Amino acid sequence: MKRTKAQESRSAIERLYITMRHLFMRGNYKPTGVSGESLVQALLTLNPEIYGLINDPEKLELEGLLYVMERLPKGIEECRYIRLISKEGYEDSGFQVLVPSKRKRNCYRVDEEQMYVEMTRGKSDIYDILTHLTFLFIESEKIRKNSTDPKGRINLNWKKLKEIVDKENSGEEYNKEAACSYLTHLTGRTFEECIAAVQKFENSHNSNSLFSIVFHMGRLSMEEALEGNDREISFSATLRERVGHHVYGESWANAIKTVLDEENLLERPIHVISANLHSVVNTVYGHQALGLDSYEAIEDMAMNISVNAKGNRAKEIQEYARKHGLVPVADTSGTNIGVQIIDTGKMDSPTLLPGLSLEKSEKKRPVLVVMDYAFGEQAYECFDELLKPYEVGQQKIPLNIISTAIMGKAGILEGKKGDIMIPNAHVFEGTADNYPFRNELDAAAFEGYGLGVYEGPMITVLGTSLQNKEVLGYFMESSWKAIGLEMEGAHYQKAIQSASKIRNSIRKSVKVMYAYYASDNPLETGSTLASGALGMEGVRPTYLITYKILEQIGKG
Repeated sequence: MKRTKAQESRSAIERLYITMRHLFMRGNYKPTGVSGESLVQALLTLNPEIYGLINDPEKLELEGLLYVMERLPKGIEECRYIRLISKEGYEDSGFQVLVPSKRKRNCYRVDEEQMYVEMTRGKSDIYDILTHLTFLFIESEKIRKNSTDPKGRINLNWKKLKEIVDKENSGEEYNKEAACSYLTHLTGRTFEECIAAVQKFENSHNSNSLFSIVFHMGRLSMEEALEGNDREISFSATLRERVGHHVYGESWANAIKTVLDEENLLERPIHVISANLHSVVNTVYGHQALGLDSYEAIEDMAMNISVNAKGNRAKEIQEYARKHGLVPVADTSGTNIGVQIIDTGKMDSPTLLPGLSLEKSEKKRPVLVVMDYAFGEQAYECFDELLKPYEVGQQKIPLNIISTAIMGKAGILEGKKGDIMIPNAHVFEGTADNYPFRNELDAAAFEGYGLGVYEGPMITVLGTSLQNKEVLGYFMESSWKAIGLEMEGAHYQKAIQSASKIRNSIRKSVKVMYAYYASDNPLETGSTLASGALGMEGVRPTYLITYKILEQIGKG
């Protein structure tokens, strides 16, 4: 029986992960080696939406390239050797710390040829970066082929691009339109497309210019093909030892519990919220500090702050919050997950939100533990450790956790960017793990705000950079009836269910809230993650979900 495209794609995803696990355990590989070629072929078979034209033999995928470069350290395209490391003391070295703008991790340029990249977010992060590096390798081969003739002789456009990059490095002026003309030959794209892409790369604060990136990607490919100077990706022994052992998650969770202990909050009712930090603080203290008496007023304030993040309103809220219960938790763990604790007992206002009264007794008032977004499997590592009892010597003190709430970004399968998804189950892609649950949030609560609202199962995927239309179409159209895809839900729910139903470290009646806003639609051309961030479109769904979560907490 002939396999469907969805089945072929699922097999490609499985091959990718098996190969990546093998390479990780082995410790190193070369992109042109047998294992590297296996990754390339699997990725080409999968043809992920986020990498657009990856299968075109001549055309470079420019939007996907920008997406990747904003998640990798600046200058990585210049490095022949890339080493993935754990947190191993380089933060105390004299090397410059490079932090990608869209994926917070410490990276170190050791010398002209070597880049070290810290991996502290678990396996999901490692698989994600290996997929990006494989994409870069595929695109670099296209550049080499577009820059040479069948006999390997370098063409004029490549030589001209080198002159442009040399001028750029020395600060000399050059003709940008002429430079874009050279790019059209080397990237296989139109002059119009190159002009637009060059501008996008210039607007990115994380990457070098598109001219420099294309040149160095092509240079490494040429040196490998013509001179035998192989590229190599390796993994440090410490990284291989630590992955899967919750080293960073345990340190992160202990720091939170220590602050709760120091603030005498361990016995208070605790509500854990995974969301972006600013929306919770601005919603709670927008009402408290500025007297905003409706959701609409809070949304208007959020729009104003989004336009002018350093304006008076943002400063006023932050200053008020610090004096009325906001306690930042410094992150030295390496997880790159920020945390803020909000002690409602220190609030002057008798209401948490408009119309929602706080308990008169300070001891009964809720404590909000707000954590920034986790990444993939890191969500399990951190939540699993956070929900464990706090250990002081021989004593174990369970946390009085009343609810857990997760607001996330997700890909939507039937709506558009900015719409809202309310899951009733998380289905873990590639496994038999399914996590149905009772969601305290429902679609009815979000109706009437001008946004599309969808309710149903969500797919927790192994990696957003590996999704293609056939697999996603299957999940949407089959009996799964999935409404969207994300990377953390099943991991969070696994931790919650094991803590409440098996380990008995938190109450069995813990309330669970999940809601996602659509950051992209991977089934719609031009609406994938590579097409750019939500921008102002994201303010309403972000703050609306935040408000509804806080509303549930306030209702008890």
